[in-house]
Amino acid sequence: MKKKILIHDIAKHLDVSIATVSLVLNGKAKDNRISDQLAEKVMQYVQEVGYKPNQLAKSLRTGKTHVIGLMVEDIANPFFATVAGLIEKKALARGYRIIYCSTNNDPAKTRDLLTMFQERHVDGYVLAPPAGIGPEVSAIVRSGKPLVLFDRLLPDVTANAVVVDGATGMYEATRHLLTQGFTAIALVTLGSGQMQMTARREGYAQALREQQLPELVLEVEFQQEPEAIITQMQAFFQAHPACHAVLFATNYLGVYGLEALSRLNYRIPENMAVVSFDDNDLFRLYSPPITVVAQPMEVISENVIETLLKALEGAQESDHMTQLQLVPQLIIRQSSIRAASSDTGQ
Repeated sequence: MKKKILIHDIAKHLDVSIATVSLVLNGKAKDNRISDQLAEKVMQYVQEVGYKPNQLAKSLRTGKTHVIGLMVEDIANPFFATVAGLIEKKALARGYRIIYCSTNNDPAKTRDLLTMFQERHVDGYVLAPPAGIGPEVSAIVRSGKPLVLFDRLLPDVTANAVVVDGATGMYEATRHLLTQGFTAIALVTLGSGQMQMTARREGYAQALREQQLPELVLEVEFQQEPEAIITQMQAFFQAHPACHAVLFATNYLGVYGLEALSRLNYRIPENMAVVSFDDNDLFRLYSPPITVVAQPMEVISENVIETLLKALEGAQESDHMTQLQLVPQLIIRQSSIRAASSDTGQ
């Protein structure tokens, strides 16, 4: 087994002090009047022998681990997976690694994961938090640890945040269906008190109120098997035969909804016009393509990581919070365009 190279070995070989090698490796050669020639000599030898610094020891010296804790609802969800991947790419370019985890909207699990992050001494947090963990998140903010919320906010928590205006997005989507002549418009959403979900429902409700039309809402629980959700949707559509347009509040509900409509032999948009919040590869490839309220994932990830890095690198004033609300884009595709020959019964 090859002997591990230590900083002591480098200093001995080059006939310099351990402190000199350490200062060079930590980028502090000029600050300590170490010549460029000597610094270059140290770095060349370090590369030659393949020396890798002990990250734990380094973190103890600097107080930095260069690790960011990223917590989302479900890392398998296409929206969260995409945003997390973009954040990781941008973080790696700045020398930070990411620890991922999923909360499954479970406050108890989230508290355990936050404890794990603290034990790992992460430098900062990126959180899409479930409801019910406001005190724990507020405690992190008070500790001075950099933190950014995204996708959703928490009541009574003041923190850096990057969110999307879901109310406006769903309002515009509902208005689009109304302009197509649909008046019995359903919303399939999660039975959740999370602020992003309530905002989407409010946008839908506002558009209907303006036309003095009733809401038609199916709420499904978050932690259910797909088959159970699909069955609930089938029963809902069958119980409301006058409904000929539906909005899905998340992309995975949209996917399950397409399955439910297919099992009922509904044609889109002839029997049911469809719009989903969040885009998905399936929605673009589906026949007909599905209209979506698309969140700007590249912009979300860019602003999340830049906000966090500013805080990590001391570029953000300690008493200043970045609160950014982005606007989603309604992408109209064939699934929501009323067929000229369709008979909606409205």
